[in-house]
Amino acid sequence: MDVSGALSGVKVLDLSRLLPGPYCSMILADHGAEVVAVEDRRFVEDGMFFRDLYRNKRHISLNLKALEGKEVFYRMAENADIILEGFRPGVVERLGVDYESVRKINPKIIYCSITGYGQTGPLRHRAGHDVNYLSTAGVLDLIGQKESPPTIPGVQIADIAGAMNGVIGILLALFARERSG
Repeated sequence: MDVSGALSGVKVLDLSRLLPGPYCSMILADHGAEVVAVEDRRFVEDGMFFRDLYRNKRHISLNLKALEGKEVFYRMAENADIILEGFRPGVVERLGVDYESVRKINPKIIYCSITGYGQTGPLRHRAGHDVNYLSTAGVLDLIGQKESPPTIPGVQIADIAGAMNGVIGILLALFARERSG
């Protein structure tokens, strides 16, 4: 981890899974942020993909459904700058780790939710995966041969774009918080 990077001293709690959230926090960690990946023991992963996405991060396993796990999370959130999550709408509220709950203990928290279809729209409860986003946006129809079925790209374009938008939003929020307090 580059502790001298532009984000040195910035503390991130990453509750996300799959690609968009961990890729977002990987970029933050690569630039010096102190990222703690908060994981449920059931989702312990390994392999090259995992090692790349989780480089420069510390890890903690917490059961956020249990009171003890929530208490540890709240203590960590008191000193965090950013919380990143990628759950379906309603999950963080049920767990008690949503923005409103965390804001009570840390009013300066920046809370980034990476979702495929947003928190309130008509598609918010749809499963969100890269191929779904590309299909919904009509991008799959543009990939491959004209007279052939759509081709699924080998790179998760939409997931990476979601991660990049998360990074941009977080950096803008950090800048705004720095200016306004």
